[in-house]
Parts: sequence; C-alpha cells; structure tokens
Amino acid sequence: MTDRELLGLAEGFGTPLYVFDERELAPRAARLRSALPDGVELCYAVKANAFVTGALAPHVSRLEACSPGEQRICRALGVPAGKVVISGVSKDRESLDAAIAAPELPAAVTVESPAQLELVRGIARGRGRRVPVLLRLSSGNQFGVDREELVLLARAAARDPALELRGVQLFTGTQKRSPARLRREVAALDALMVELAGVCGRELPEVEYGPGLPVAYFEGEEADEGALLAALAESILGMACGARVILELGRSLVAGCGTYLTRVTDAKVVAGERYAIADGGIHQLVYYGQSLAMRRPPVRLLRDSAGEKDGAAEELGWNVCGSLCTVNDILVKRLPLAGLSAGSVLAFDLAGAYCATEGAALFLSRDLPRVVLVGRDGAPALVREGVRTDQLNMPVAVRG
Repeated sequence: MTDRELLGLAEGFGTPLYVFDERELAPRAARLRSALPDGVELCYAVKANAFVTGALAPHVSRLEACSPGEQRICRALGVPAGKVVISGVSKDRESLDAAIAAPELPAAVTVESPAQLELVRGIARGRGRRVPVLLRLSSGNQFGVDREELVLLARAAARDPALELRGVQLFTGTQKRSPARLRREVAALDALMVELAGVCGRELPEVEYGPGLPVAYFEGEEADEGALLAALAESILGMACGARVILELGRSLVAGCGTYLTRVTDAKVVAGERYAIADGGIHQLVYYGQSLAMRRPPVRLLRDSAGEKDGAAEELGWNVCGSLCTVNDILVKRLPLAGLSAGSVLAFDLAGAYCATEGAALFLSRDLPRVVLVGRDGAPALVREGVRTDQLNMPVAVRG
C-alpha cells in the first residue's frame, strides 16, 4: 500500500493499527502453487493470522486449527468443517466431541500420542462415526511421536473401523533456508509412507508436510525461495509412495499482507542518543528472530507523497521504542530518518504473520490495537475494535 493510503488509515482508525491487505493473498497462493507439481495442495495454519482466514480460505485446500478457539473462528467464518484439520499437541474432549458429532466431519484429526488415539477412537465409537486421522511424526520435540511409535499406532488405526487412517503429518520448524534439508525431509517421509503401506496392507492417501519456508524479515537477510521451491518440487515428483502431498504453510503465505502502524508520541535526546517513543511496542509487533532490535526490520517513515522528504532536515539515527515501561521495548535501533518528530507515523511491513498474536499483549494493560482488513476492492473494514486489556487483568471482585 502507498504511504498516503496508510496515512489515511492511521488518521481514520488511529494508531497503533494492524492493516492486513486481502489483495496480497490470492497472488501469493497462486505463486506458490505455480512453483509446485500439479496436485500438490496448500493448507493454511490459522495460528499465523486468524484475521485473514476467511479471505484466504478460497485459495487453499485446507485450514489447520490448533485450538478450540481456532475451530470456533473457522465455524464463525463459515469455513466448511470438511476443510478444517483439527490439530494441536493438546486436545480436549469437549471440543473434539463437538467436531466429531457435527453433521460434517473435519478433513482430519491429527493424532500426537497413544492417548490421543484412544481419545479419538473412544469419541468416534461413541458417536458411531468413522473419523479421518493423520498420525503426527515428531521432529525431536514435544509434538507427535517417534517413528517406531507411529508405525505401531498406524497398525492399530488401520484395523479399527472407527478410524480412517489418512496418512502422516510432519512439521519440522520454520525459517528453513536449506534446499538439501527439504529434500532429506521429503525423502524420509516418502520412505515412511512406503513402510506404512506394507504395515497397513494398503497405500495411505495423503501426507501433510510443513516445509517452513522462510521470510526475510531483516536487513541483510536472504532467502532464495526459488531454490527452495525447486527442491520441494523435485523431491515431491520423486516420491514413490503415490500419496497426495499437502503443504502446511503459515508465515510464508501471509507475512507480506500485513503492515503495523505506530505513531511517534515523543522525541527526545538522552545521553547523546535520540529516542522516538511510539504508541505501539514489542507487545504488539513481533518478528521471528527479532533479538532485542539487534537487526533492522522493514520499517519506514510515512510521508504524504511519494519521494517527499524534508529537505531542511538532516538524516539522524533514531532508537524507536515502544510504550512499555521496560528497557527491552525497542523496535529498531539507530534508524536513519529525516524529518521525524512527534506525530510521525512509522510503518512496519511483513507484519501479516504472528506479529499480532505472539507479543505480550496483556503486559501493562495496554489496549489491543484495532485491526483493519483491506478488501479486494481496496476498501478498508474495521474487523476488530480496540480492546481494553485492563478488564482482562483486573480481579473479578473489583470488576464486578
């Protein structure tokens, strides 16, 4: 979006403000699909940004909900149940039972432990349903199960009439930059799927894989997405198992659709350092690998017209700090800017994934920002009002 458009949103809706541009979503999904073999599908991880779920849903085959709250968001937005994968390392009986009892079953339920298999099996039998499941393979952390355990679970699930074993799910981390690593992971998944076909007496129809494609958030970072996608495409084409491949993506799908706007409320010099105090902060803006502002994120000072610059102003280095009472609230250090003053608006780009949800939102009881979704016609819509967090932090007896 142009500086003028963003300034207009800042004036109209106030700051701090999240702006998510729906017009960026369809081209991004199309770009990824065009680089992959025919038949490869995309699954969107709702946790990356729930606000664009409804806009992105038509452009992906599935959406992954990792909590009861995300399941409720999908239902409220009218996403068909058959398009939602119910995932998450911790599943509660109540929400899982509601999903399995619904007229339309979910696309799949992931199984992350023997106890989860028993939970799904028990609910399925009680409801008289045959539930599609994906067994999650661990990458060496608390998620999923070891390969040996997964084979045992597959043998049990394949023989159970209450379960429809669809295949395997694997996510091994984010911000990957090694094509060789993607090749190794796809090859290992392929070998596992071939083994499971022998164990189960039939080929399993699908594998869901999170490649963790990177986003170059900071100045000087590089991410050769073309090489990564080429490695993925080559590896998928070489798979022997014949399963349908579904790539689970979050960050790489939606990071580019978001901008975070924050206004400078004070500008001062302390011990020779210039500080710009903004009305936002690290509780509302989080980039993966931010490291206390040691690296410079994509940020700019908004100006009324393209190319405008205060000719009389010298370019100076500003430490941009947020509104929290902690020395850690630094968004960017020694940012060279000309013409910054109280009232200036800063735009942080690539804020479409996780930025709105990973910060310490309740710290100091600062209000949550408004959220604006810019539609395909370019018209902005307020999709969340500002939220007072003091009501969330206040004891019930006082609040009542």
